[in-house]
Amino acid sequence: MVKNNKVVGGGGATELACAIEVAKAADQIDGVEQYAVRAFADALEEIPMTLAENSGFSTISYVADLKKKQINDQNPFIGVDCMSKGTQNMYEQGIFESVMSKKQQFQLATQVVKMILKIDDVIAPQEYE
Repeated sequence: MVKNNKVVGGGGATELACAIEVAKAADQIDGVEQYAVRAFADALEEIPMTLAENSGFSTISYVADLKKKQINDQNPFIGVDCMSKGTQNMYEQGIFESVMSKKQQFQLATQVVKMILKIDDVIAPQEYE
């Protein structure tokens, strides 16, 4: 927060907004690479889905409604109302996360996946037989 005091919405709002944009970007990609980009978008949706499930909501329909509301309202602060305060707007609820923290989370998760994929390349599947 000392280096960068900017914040983003909590409650899975940021991940959902990123998932929406990554899915849009996937539409612009031809070929097999499109599937990898879509899988990344799906992975980003896991955070709001987990929050919704842990809050007792019907996960798939709740997150689908959030996504629809974010797109229609063009509001990236729409997230999971875990506290049942009556609004899904994380800005109004005062639920924020540090931009630097969120950036580090995305970078670390991406690095972990890249390392796993490299291990798959190094250890060929036929060596397991």
